[in-house]
Amino acid sequence: MVVADSAVAVLVIVGGIVGLLTAAWFTVQVAKIQLPTADHLIHNQDQREDGEFHYDIVTIAGAIADGANAFLYQEYQVLGIFMVLFGVLLLVLLGSVNSWANGVFASIAFLIGASTSIACGFLGMRVAVFTNSRTALQAQRGVLEGSQGRSGGDLAKGYEYAFDTSFKGGAVMGFTLVSLGLLVLYIVINLFKLYYSNAFSNGYQEDTKEMFESIAGYGLGGSSVALFGRVGGGIYTKAADVGADLAGKVEAGLKEDDPRNPAVIADNVGDNVGDIAGMGADLFGSFAESSCAAMVISAQSPDLYYLWPSMAFPLVITASGIIICLLTSFVATHLIKVRDCKDVEPSLKRQLLVSTFLMTPVVFVLCWYFFPETFAVSTKSSVKNWHIFFCVCSGLWSGLIIGYVTEYYTSHSYAPVREVSNACTSGAATNIIMGLALGYKSVIVPVFCLAITIYISYSLAGMYGIAVAALGILSTLATGLTIDSYGPICDNAGGIAEMTGMPEDVRTVTDALDAAGNTTAAIGKGFAIGSAALVSLALFGAFVTTVKLTTVDILSPFQFAGLLVGAMLPYWFTAMTMKSVGIAALAMVDEVRRQFSTCPVDAHGNKDFSRYQADYKTCVAISTKAALREMIAPGALVMLSPIIVGFFFGVEMLAGLLAGALVSGVQIAISAANTGGAWDNAKKYIEAGGLQGHRKGSDAHKAAVVGDTVGDPLKDTSGPSLNILIKLMAIISLVFAPAFPSIEKGGLLVQLSRA
Repeated sequence: MVVADSAVAVLVIVGGIVGLLTAAWFTVQVAKIQLPTADHLIHNQDQREDGEFHYDIVTIAGAIADGANAFLYQEYQVLGIFMVLFGVLLLVLLGSVNSWANGVFASIAFLIGASTSIACGFLGMRVAVFTNSRTALQAQRGVLEGSQGRSGGDLAKGYEYAFDTSFKGGAVMGFTLVSLGLLVLYIVINLFKLYYSNAFSNGYQEDTKEMFESIAGYGLGGSSVALFGRVGGGIYTKAADVGADLAGKVEAGLKEDDPRNPAVIADNVGDNVGDIAGMGADLFGSFAESSCAAMVISAQSPDLYYLWPSMAFPLVITASGIIICLLTSFVATHLIKVRDCKDVEPSLKRQLLVSTFLMTPVVFVLCWYFFPETFAVSTKSSVKNWHIFFCVCSGLWSGLIIGYVTEYYTSHSYAPVREVSNACTSGAATNIIMGLALGYKSVIVPVFCLAITIYISYSLAGMYGIAVAALGILSTLATGLTIDSYGPICDNAGGIAEMTGMPEDVRTVTDALDAAGNTTAAIGKGFAIGSAALVSLALFGAFVTTVKLTTVDILSPFQFAGLLVGAMLPYWFTAMTMKSVGIAALAMVDEVRRQFSTCPVDAHGNKDFSRYQADYKTCVAISTKAALREMIAPGALVMLSPIIVGFFFGVEMLAGLLAGALVSGVQIAISAANTGGAWDNAKKYIEAGGLQGHRKGSDAHKAAVVGDTVGDPLKDTSGPSLNILIKLMAIISLVFAPAFPSIEKGGLLVQLSRA
């Protein structure tokens, strides 16, 4: 027996409001930590050997916040222009070819999805830059309390206070994004129903189908912003990071986050605009697209289209996931505290494990009460409600396994990263070789997980099963975003501790949190890639269902040609983004070198940094201009390819293009993200003294820095952007499907060749 329609409203509204209240509560908790006033600024009164003083924490935190705001404001101006132009294109093409109602509503949904994605990313970034300095202060507070309580010092309080603060800051991003995305989508559906008044009514399936085809524009808007956010933010952060590493650390011999390095502020800004705002927009797009794909496919079902509880299943599972993630967060903040560096990674992994365990029985209850006992959907004529449970759980548990495998290959607690560290003793070349091998090998288990999930889901419920499997991975999205946002906050906190001259023990605490953050960031990327693969396949299913394409035949020359071109596109896209980072990094290195060349020298010919002031603003401007300039071409490649192929070569070739891009893109994305993450943590393992006889400044450490520098654009620009490529191409194809020439007619060039 399916529950009443009102149950959907109750669950969605309660879940969304609980999520927003949770985010507000955590924000208040972080805000209680007061930064020092102008009269009580924390300065380090010990000079460096060359006489340089450290900066105060308010100045550094303000510079990072100003840089992040400046970039996002300029990026959003560009996105605003794009949104208007693409919205008009959507309106004209869909309106003139299909129906003007479809064009208008798809354009409105697109603009709402894009605006929501921008709002979520911006709010998350603001909270992150608000939290980073407070995390550093809490680490210092805990260290000072520990040193007063015991002789020789005790870092337990430092770990506890700093972890608690950074975790709550990350949770604000997680709960805000999921709750806003859920509530806005629910409101959009209800507003569109005012026009499509017969939707969800027995006998009016076409109205329901057309309404959800229009609502798919919501996912398109979210993913469009995600692409530019990921690519632009990735180019920004890696241009600054590579410039700071090569010119500052390798050439000038400065320490990590040394305030004398002109690129250091841009580097810290990049962590926020790339890994916070960019990742947030990416996973918002996954949520919106998987929800839209499931609803588009279920609208084709003769047994589900008039059952609002079944149609709204994507919203219900997300709302329930918010409450589960709230309960899970108490494990880290109240039940099992972090008091040592060895506690950090287990605490974060525990979040994934606990949320997955708690979500599993909830999914069963939802499937039992929100679906009929037996129904037809996709190509399956006799689907049971408990079949959907296994589809969702296959995605849910695959996501957990992918996360754990990613941690194994990127954490220096395990053998793979330590092998990469050992390779650094014989130079940068062997480090590069071992890192690449690690990345390729790390693809094996995630791909098997995805393959098994797809087989189970499709066998039980066709393409709808794959769509809800993607929802399974994303059902605990608030937790996944929390642990992903935690990383950049800790990275910034470590930089602030170094630049403000806090005691060495404080940097020890923040470095340990940051190392765990690198691993959780890699887990987040694996999580995003896994969900993207299933979301893309679900959207592909919705696309072929809409255009009435039954098979993708590789013996057909057009479809095989599309397959080859599609498999090539991720390589083309990766080449463009990698080259963009290289061009921007070269400009950054030149600027850092120029500034160092103006540094006064003492009587012995050595640089006298006590009379030198780094110009941070110029480096921030270089990264900003490069990111905004270089993100246009990759974005155009992704967004125009399916439109051009669909109109000029037909939907059959487009189906091959989407399949090729999906298969190729997943492999490259996983290997790139894990290779870069392993190189980063191999460097940190050496810096922590894990490699006996080799520490900071040694030849092995310099080789590790080279690997880390090469891996930066792989793990933070190209790799994460690829999962948006495969999703965005699929959602564009779905939204424009009603406007593409039919299978019988073929593309415009095919029609011309027949004339």
